[in-house]
Parts: sequence; structure tokens; C-alpha cells
Amino acid sequence: MDLFSYQDEEKQPRAKLLADRMRPVTIQEYIGQSHIVGPGKLLRRAIEADQVSSILLYGPPGCGKTTLAHIISQRTQGEFVKLNAVDATVKDVREVIDQARLNKSMYGRKTILFLDEVHRFNSSRQDALLPAVEQGTIIFIGATTENPFHYVNGALLSRSTLFELHSLTREDALEAMRRAIADKERGLGFMELQVDDAALGHIANMAGGDIRRALNAIELAAVTTPSQPDGSVHVTLEVAEESIRKPTIRADESTQYDVLSAFHKSVRGSSDAALFWFLYAVESLGMDPMTFVRRLIVACSEDIGLANPQAMVQAVTAMDAYHKIGWPEAKYNISQAILFAVESPKSNATAVAIGNVMDTIGRVGAVEVPHHLRDTHYSGAERLGHVGYQYPHDYPGHYVKQAYLPERLAKKTFYHATNQGMEEKIKLNQTRRNGK
Repeated sequence: MDLFSYQDEEKQPRAKLLADRMRPVTIQEYIGQSHIVGPGKLLRRAIEADQVSSILLYGPPGCGKTTLAHIISQRTQGEFVKLNAVDATVKDVREVIDQARLNKSMYGRKTILFLDEVHRFNSSRQDALLPAVEQGTIIFIGATTENPFHYVNGALLSRSTLFELHSLTREDALEAMRRAIADKERGLGFMELQVDDAALGHIANMAGGDIRRALNAIELAAVTTPSQPDGSVHVTLEVAEESIRKPTIRADESTQYDVLSAFHKSVRGSSDAALFWFLYAVESLGMDPMTFVRRLIVACSEDIGLANPQAMVQAVTAMDAYHKIGWPEAKYNISQAILFAVESPKSNATAVAIGNVMDTIGRVGAVEVPHHLRDTHYSGAERLGHVGYQYPHDYPGHYVKQAYLPERLAKKTFYHATNQGMEEKIKLNQTRRNGK
């Protein structure tokens, strides 16, 4: 058997790609996502009873969104229509809705519309679906790899049940490949195929949770490997390594926001994680290092503050180094600043103080500046009563007790220093100053 005869659809019933041939047709064959389609779970019960309502399937590529829709299409007694948002138009959607209305009124048959890559539908095209979904003319199933809260209209989202699918695991990919190797009707079982465990393991690892990639790789390895004298085909680790390459990691807008969020949160608690998310984002996702430097500078005030003021110095210096020497050399400077920040004592007292002040501003409205704090750089200041300011440096300890806030807020305290790092000394100074 040669590759060309294997792909000749008219001569070979196995001309379709292995991933398409092995696509599950029943919920029992489905791999993974037990949190939503395991025994007794809501979506599984709905599929088995042919009572699926409008749903949104959200998850990474290759996790089984389209396969779930395919299983529903095989199970339902109604009409099942599939559109892809990449090339579907409002006219296409309206034609489906018109036919669905006819099917419902004349034959009492429901219509399920599966819209793949629904995030590619702009707002106006999504709006065209709303009346039909609200009236029950169609049952809507949308699939998206993007965060639906960013890309799907709120009205459509609120009328659909959201199911989040997770990346499939290495074990899931191994199970799918072993099924395909053993299946004589739809898979590769018609071949005398021997696949080393190391080869399967490598493909499973490189597939990154994408069963389609794993099946494509094992198929490519099988059909391009020369047969042994006895007719068998032996797929080794070396063959597997040639059959699948390092995947291109997706870096859509949602992913970038998530990684940046993970970085900032890690700065609060883990040097290892903060460094990982920074380098992963820049080296694997191609994100701009300055995005992380800017966030680091913010974190140095928001999460560290006066507990260690040197963290800000390190971060700003790293930004300067990046501008002057560029990437990749500046990764050392930025990484140093990240590690310094994470290992610094933490305090959110600055952020809390800002919040306290902003809350007070919102409640008190306009206030007057105390007379002794007003500008006196003009000849008539004394006549207006703008006197009484005491210059702190003329007093012991360079401090004198006097009012600095508006009279209405004289007893307010916005900034509460913590016991962390340098703030411990500040807190002691505040205590002494306030006579406590």
C-alpha cells in the first residue's frame, strides 16, 4: 500500500483523515470532559434524552467542542444545521431560521443550529440570532476558543448555558491513539502496525491536549513508514519525532490578559511562577516585555509600596535597561527586578490609602483648603488671613503638630502603615507623631 492509494477517496473508503474517521458518534465513545459529560452530568443527560437547550461550548482547540456537536447531531430527532462563523453571513442565518420556523409549524420538528467559531461573528450578526433563540425557533449551539464574555453578546450569552471544556490530557491522547491503532474499520487496525510506547508518549506530549494533532501525527507516521519484509510497519520514537513538531502556541487577546493576570498575582507570592509566566509570555507567546515591566512597576507600589521602596527602583531601572540594550539581553535585568519584587516584604497600604481617599472624596464633595495652608506668595495674603503655617524644619525632629486636612476631615487617617519591612519604621514614626 502506498500513500497515494491510501488517500484516493474513490478507491479507498479510508480516504478521510484518521481524526475524522475516529470522531466519536456516541457519548460513550467521547474522550475527556467528564466534569460536564460524565455519567449523570447535566449535559450528558440532555444529550441522551435529546433535550439539549441553547448552549455555548468554550475551550481550547482540539478539546472536543465540535465532536460534542457531532454527537448531538447523531442523537437528535430534529434537524441539525452546521455553519462556520468564518464564512457564514446574516443571510445564511436567516435562511436557517426561516426553514426552522417552517419545520416547527408544519412538522413539529425542532432545529439545532451549530455555529462553530462563534467569536468570529460580529455583534450585528449575533443579534440576528437573538429573536429565534428567544422564541425557541432554533436551539443554538455555539463553539468558541475565545473567552465568550469578551466575544459573545451579553444577550445571547444570557440565553445560553455555558459549558467550559478543558484541555485534554496526555492520557486522553494516548487513549485516542490506541483506539485508532486497534480499530480495523475506522482506524489503522487494517495495518500490521507496531508503535513503540516511547513513540506514543512523544506524540501525546507534543500534541498538547489536541487529539486531532495526535491522530494526525500517528497517521502520518504509519502511512509514511516503509513496511518491514513481513508487511508490518514499525513506528519508532525517531519516526514519531519527525511526524509532529512543537505546536504554535495561541496568543489571542484573552490568553494574553490571562497570562498577564497570572504574572501579577504571582508577583505577590511566587518567584518561580512570576519568572515562568514572564518568560513564557515573551518567548512562547511573543508578547512585548514592556507589558510586563509596566505591570511590575505598578505592582511595586500596589503590592509592595513602602515596605521596600527599592523594588520600584529595581523595576524602573530594568525598564531603562530594556530601552537601552533591548531583548534578549535585558531579560537578565527584568528577571532580576521581578525576583527582587517577589522576595520583598509586601504591603498594600498604598493601595488601601488611595481607596480610602477616593472613597472620602466621593462622599464629602467640595472642601476648602485651611487658611494656613493656602498660597502666600502675594502681598495681600496676610490681609486675607492666610497665616499661621508652621515650618516643620524649625522644630525639633523636623515636625510640628498642625492641621493639614480640611477641617471636616481633621480626624481622618487614610494611610495605615503595616509591620512589613520599612513600613514598620514608618508605623513607629506615625505612632510617635500621633502621641499614641
